[in-house]
Amino acid sequence: MKVLITGATGFIGRRLVDALVDGGHEVTVWTRDTDAARAALPVRCDVEFWNGRAVSPDAVCGFDGVVNLAGAGVADARWTDARKREIHESRERSTRALASALASAPQAERPSVFVSASAIGIYGDRGDDVLDERAAPGDGFLADVCRSWESEAMAVRAVGVRAVCVRVGIVLGRDGGALATMLPPFRLGLGGRLGSGAQWMSWIHIDDVVRLFVLALTDGNVAGAVGAVAPDAVTNREFTASLGRALGRPALFPVPAIGLRVALGEMASMLLASQRVAPSVALAHGFEFLHPKLEGALADLSSDLDHELETEQWFPRPPDEVFAFFSDARNLERITPEFLGFKIANVSTDKVEQGTVIDYRLSLHGAPLRWQSVIEDWQPGRKFVDRQRRGPYARWHHTHEFEPHDGGTLVRDRVRYALPLAPLGDLVAGRMVDRDLGSIFDYRRRTLDRLLG
Repeated sequence: MKVLITGATGFIGRRLVDALVDGGHEVTVWTRDTDAARAALPVRCDVEFWNGRAVSPDAVCGFDGVVNLAGAGVADARWTDARKREIHESRERSTRALASALASAPQAERPSVFVSASAIGIYGDRGDDVLDERAAPGDGFLADVCRSWESEAMAVRAVGVRAVCVRVGIVLGRDGGALATMLPPFRLGLGGRLGSGAQWMSWIHIDDVVRLFVLALTDGNVAGAVGAVAPDAVTNREFTASLGRALGRPALFPVPAIGLRVALGEMASMLLASQRVAPSVALAHGFEFLHPKLEGALADLSSDLDHELETEQWFPRPPDEVFAFFSDARNLERITPEFLGFKIANVSTDKVEQGTVIDYRLSLHGAPLRWQSVIEDWQPGRKFVDRQRRGPYARWHHTHEFEPHDGGTLVRDRVRYALPLAPLGDLVAGRMVDRDLGSIFDYRRRTLDRLLG
């Protein structure tokens, strides 16, 4: 399929693009920030600018399907009146623009399916009621947002386009979603139930969310609302106890409802609302969850808590030439931002090879540091791996891969790292480190484009 995706740089979007590209589909991404998208997404997808508003009917012609994930982050900031308008309007406006373009496109050229994200927030706070796609919408801010969001998406049915609204539950995954916020305090043994703990949590593993979006795109029999939740809803009390067991930590520090409301204002309702949702449509279509039970999902996600960073970049040069540039230790200084004061102090061999030890000096937020790495895998023209021996991280493992692609070279960087004193280090400095690494790899990307592009 040829697929157009908006909102692709988010937690779900990035993984959906990966899955579609790996599955052989052609993907085009529309985004406000093309540089950030090219850094975060696979090289094998096209990235184009879109302001989130107007869409020409011609622009959607030629695609087989459209996936709309665009919208301001619900949990990114306190819910002031202005923020609530932004959350609502960003979803309604982008969905209306896409649906209008689909409806106006020539029938022979318009996409056959429109998949729009939604959320189980549409049900409001429903206590112990078991809810599925047939349940009526509830009350409250998020319910109102989802109701109008879905209404705009479903409008395309009038012109014969199959419409699917994927009602996403609480997504569990590494380095994103609800679990990323919960892990640091729980790893410190400071986690506990929220409010009474009696509210139901309808969760889903990130891998299963992505697979449900792919199902919505590719299965012509799937239409209407689809609940993206695992068939094992649990109460908040059960969830927090399970997470504590998965991490080998107690979960004995409850957060009173009044404390949440004081700290978060109206946004606290999102954490205290009870939604016991069943994925009836997915199960009816034979969807098999990879992680149907909470214990198994948490065991999978807590088995390796190192952070991951992955980027791709393409150069119009052969692999041997690109590899030679990266394997010259002196070039590391050229592609590292000046604010780090990065200098090579010593290289243990005349020529970089397996076993070479490299010593660096740098400055991080004004603090002078020494870093020593060793080349633990060396495959000329194909791959090399460096591992930190001493330095600012508890662990740092960087894999560089070089692959012939489209007449040039696809360079893929995979970094796995852990902060010192984790999980305390994650709680105190995790976001700062994320921003620093983002700046460093962005500078590296732009510099490499200039030097090798």
